Amino acid sequence: MREYPSPRALLEAHGLRPKKGWGQNFLRERWVLDRIVAVLSPAPGERVIELGAGLGHLSERLLRAGADVVAVERDRDLVPILESALPELCVVAADAKQVDLRTLAGGAEKIAVTGNLPYHLTSPILFHVLEYRTLVSRAVLMMQKEVAERLAAGPGSKVYGVLSVRFGLHARCRIAFGVGPRAFVPQPKVTSSVVRIDFLERPRADPGDPALFRQLVKAAFGQRRKTLQNALKSVADRATLAKAFAEADIDPGLRAEQLPVEAFAALSRALSSRGASPPR
Repeated sequence: MREYPSPRALLEAHGLRPKKGWGQNFLRERWVLDRIVAVLSPAPGERVIELGAGLGHLSERLLRAGADVVAVERDRDLVPILESALPELCVVAADAKQVDLRTLAGGAEKIAVTGNLPYHLTSPILFHVLEYRTLVSRAVLMMQKEVAERLAAGPGSKVYGVLSVRFGLHARCRIAFGVGPRAFVPQPKVTSSVVRIDFLERPRADPGDPALFRQLVKAAFGQRRKTLQNALKSVADRATLAKAFAEADIDPGLRAEQLPVEAFAALSRALSSRGASPPR
């Protein structure tokens, strides 16, 4: 089978350069591409949505593996390259942090998601994928090492935070492997990691009002040096908080990084039952 052209060759052939403002760093190392596919392990014919397909290097490897690939790419200069280089690929010109994954699923009950995420857009894209957790069985995503560590962190860690808790309620996250700057064109100034996210069939615990849970987690880590009692003043009044802490059996003198996902859910549930609600 003919080897797919390198990123540099494709860019030169079309008179293009990577858009620095868009955070374009194209994967060039074949072993990294092959390992991403191996970690995702798509079944033959499985619908896989690739977010940020770029020049098509991962798309090509996924097609070789037998996946039914839908490539999402917002750069209109790259869309024609994808369409001409990989005629069998379904290409959608759209923004990865806004695209409707259910429409792209094409009627499939479950889909897989993958992609090499732009560093400056990683969090918005991750939270967008999280919104489709009942549709997405798993996601294998490349991101900055520090973000990957936050995503996979547990309580007690200095990097445990909003990402850890929001995803921890609905998924198992693990860092699959690291990738150095030399694997990309152009080379970024940071180290990357590939993370596998396996979404659970149901949350680890009932959080009550989901919007309140999100507000609670954001407020708790927004002032992570403060105790929960002080950090959550914007969520509910002191009397309501005191009753919720007692019901959830949580010490209000703890800090956010000391609280496991299940405890955040219990506190949110207790507040929900007392009529607390996020601001409109």
